[in-house]
Amino acid sequence: MKELASYLKDHLAGSTAAVGLLEHLMESHQDGALGKLFRELHEEVTSDQEVLRKLLRRFSRESAVRKAGAWVAEKFNRVKLRLAGDKAGELGLVEALEILVLGITGKQLLWRALSVSLGDSPLLRGIDLSQLEQRAIDQSERVEAHRLEAAREAFLRS
Repeated sequence: MKELASYLKDHLAGSTAAVGLLEHLMESHQDGALGKLFRELHEEVTSDQEVLRKLLRRFSRESAVRKAGAWVAEKFNRVKLRLAGDKAGELGLVEALEILVLGITGKQLLWRALSVSLGDSPLLRGIDLSQLEQRAIDQSERVEAHRLEAAREAFLRS
């Protein structure tokens, strides 16, 4: 169970960074399709984060070191994205969306790994892993569509 707790802590740290990135993107894109996407994702990722916390309480406790590391990584990425520009037609938006797709894909793989390895374990009682995995797939598809559009705008503009 030590390995599982470590795995969950890593994913929780990643979700902390994702929430911070989404909060930044919601500030930059308050209107339009991107604003709506970032608000929806923020709500969904926060909800998924609560599932992770619930699971983690069953196996271990949250790691302050990983949480601090996620915070530092998110701040670093925020500065990097600001320098690259996070508005439509700028490379920073493409990179931000790509980071989100990668994180969401990792989350999808987390839910699948838990399903395959723990299946019907009482430790997973009350958690619908197939629904969580499907939501991650849907999130990834939504973000990927916007990432491709952002790439088209950024690369054709330059």
